[in-house]
Amino acid sequence: MNRLMKRPAAARTSSSAGKGLFAAAALAWALGLAARVSVARKLGMPAAQADGKWHPFEPKPGDNSSSAASQSPGQGPVIRSQSNLVSILASVIDKNGKPVIDLPETAFSLSENGVPQKIERFEAQTSRPVDLALMIDSSASEYKDLKFEEDAAAHFVKQVVRPGDSLSVFEIAEAVTQIGEFSDNVSRLENDVRRIEPGSGTSIYDALVLGSGALGRRPEERRRAIVMLTDAGETTSGADFDEARRAAIASGELIYTIVIRVVNNENGRNTAGEHALITITDSTGGDMFFPDNMSQIPEMFDEINRELRTQYLLGYYPQPVPPPGSDRHVEVKVDGPYTLTYRKEYFTAK
Repeated sequence: MNRLMKRPAAARTSSSAGKGLFAAAALAWALGLAARVSVARKLGMPAAQADGKWHPFEPKPGDNSSSAASQSPGQGPVIRSQSNLVSILASVIDKNGKPVIDLPETAFSLSENGVPQKIERFEAQTSRPVDLALMIDSSASEYKDLKFEEDAAAHFVKQVVRPGDSLSVFEIAEAVTQIGEFSDNVSRLENDVRRIEPGSGTSIYDALVLGSGALGRRPEERRRAIVMLTDAGETTSGADFDEARRAAIASGELIYTIVIRVVNNENGRNTAGEHALITITDSTGGDMFFPDNMSQIPEMFDEINRELRTQYLLGYYPQPVPPPGSDRHVEVKVDGPYTLTYRKEYFTAK
């Protein structure tokens, strides 16, 4: 069962007793919401109706803006679109790790399920607005570095968010907490980053499912990305790997992950969690980063920002028309000795 909390803007409790009461209340709220969602699903009701309210990762009653993605019981969300134009964002990197810009359309070719496709839309260095979910792991293993991570993330917010873009900060612990609404207000977003608090678990799969749902409800014709800072030590999710992978693919987002290795020895860290994130990232596009030390994190955030600003957009109408409800595999190639990252899968609407 996915768990979600949305942090109010009220001041934090300062006394240890207050913190204990807050934690107990938050746990009770989360368990109560989980129970209401379970009841709603059994009755065939949307979770937003289970308690007469709407929640951050559920559409508002009467809100039709969420047609980009929907979810069926036991299945990830699927793309909903008025046309069958497929848009692929691609990043081209040279041998020095720098973005390659100003390539012509003729430098690219693509195919779907092995069948060559005609590129109908091409934008070099697309300037389309981007919606970002910035996710910070606040589990106990990250506690000693949390202040540094918050500083680096606040720097990233200042660098990446431009007028027309939007970003929302998420805290990953035993529950996934959306700190604030999507916004382009940089000072408010920096403050949201610094409101992250230490947690006791790591729900990475839940974060991907819930963050993908939030991005999927953003307006069409915008780019979407999750930027995650984590030790990859999945411990407390209700969702599993396949649910997280399907949700990420269906939202059309790119995933950028900075993995903080608490220990260098493989026997002492969660390599299974790392491999799971590598697999999901490879399907969606984006990139993985493994800093040798904390001082490299700001540079990696800067690299993510550069990639987001130098992406190519390739659009095509699949031929032959794919069957409804199918999992499609895309391959993009580029002329030259470059590294190419892009979304490799998508789901057709049922």
